[in-house]
Amino acid sequence: MTTPFSRFLHAVGLLVVLAFTIFPFYWMVSSSFKDQSDLLASPPNWLFTPTLAHYAEIFADQKVVAAIGNSLIVAGCTTLLAVLLGTPAAYALARFEFRGKTDLWFWFISNRMISPIVLALPIYLLALQAKMLDTHLVLILVYLTFNLPIVVWICTDQFRSIPADLEQAARLDGASQFMIFRKIYVPLGLPGIAVSAIFSFIFSWNELLYALVLTRRSVQTAPVIATSFMSGYELPWGKIMATGTLIVLPVTIFALIVSRHMIRGLTMGATK
Repeated sequence: MTTPFSRFLHAVGLLVVLAFTIFPFYWMVSSSFKDQSDLLASPPNWLFTPTLAHYAEIFADQKVVAAIGNSLIVAGCTTLLAVLLGTPAAYALARFEFRGKTDLWFWFISNRMISPIVLALPIYLLALQAKMLDTHLVLILVYLTFNLPIVVWICTDQFRSIPADLEQAARLDGASQFMIFRKIYVPLGLPGIAVSAIFSFIFSWNELLYALVLTRRSVQTAPVIATSFMSGYELPWGKIMATGTLIVLPVTIFALIVSRHMIRGLTMGATK
């Protein structure tokens, strides 16, 4: 039985964790509105006059605008393809028994166990031979190989939690296999699909290693451009923080749009 004091300690602990989580984002966003003197002040200036100079500098730089556009194209296409290909695969793994199912499931899961740095050189050589370096397609294909297992993993568990009686009733009504998937499993599994889409978008949007290795100038993504500022003897912290804020913003908006499905998707399937 919980006591008022234990509930108070629980609330304080949650507030501490929340503050610890949010503070880096607050510091990044607030720093993006500071001028150079406030950024380098010691101790830090908590009260300052905001400035939009860093954002004006970023939007005046065509490389940054193009990089954000490239990130949107790559992350959006990767997420869409991962969901379109991963949900039918998850449905098959959740509801059908076939030879090699266990091995296929392990293959999907093991894809996330491989360190990206191990595959960077082989993928670069393959892309070089295929003349696909510095293209959107090569990043989409590479990101898809790592994001597809996430969609399959989450959606398989989601689809397993849906009662099989609904499928049997639909079969009695003459529904086809595809109709059962589209009319029953997709709507009921939407929370899990939303969560997998969020993770897929975040991983694609934030990925740096392959974007750094496989792109040159035409298809540089936002994280690559952000790291390019770190050169020379003076670091433009205001520009770096403003770019970081713009990188975080689309992911935050995307997560808020599907947030009503997120909690249900993370918990549904955990209990039966």
